[in-house]
Amino acid sequence: MTKRLWLVITFPSTTAAMAMESYCQKHDLPGRLIPVPTSITAECGMCWRAPIESRDLFDVAVADDVVSGGCFYELWL
Repeated sequence: MTKRLWLVITFPSTTAAMAMESYCQKHDLPGRLIPVPTSITAECGMCWRAPIESRDLFDVAVADDVVSGGCFYELWL
């Protein structure tokens, strides 16, 4: 299986991860919740994985305060 570069967003809580999922569904943003990769850590154990090309779309989520306290990573998965 070939690895691909992904945008990975971590969250401070499961509630925040679920809020992100709801926000993305409502705004038709790409991605899905996955377990946090072992190469990073997050408090809730869940993260949002999206195509790296969609990074600019998630700047809006930051502006809307959906990913408050989260971290953005670019990872090969």
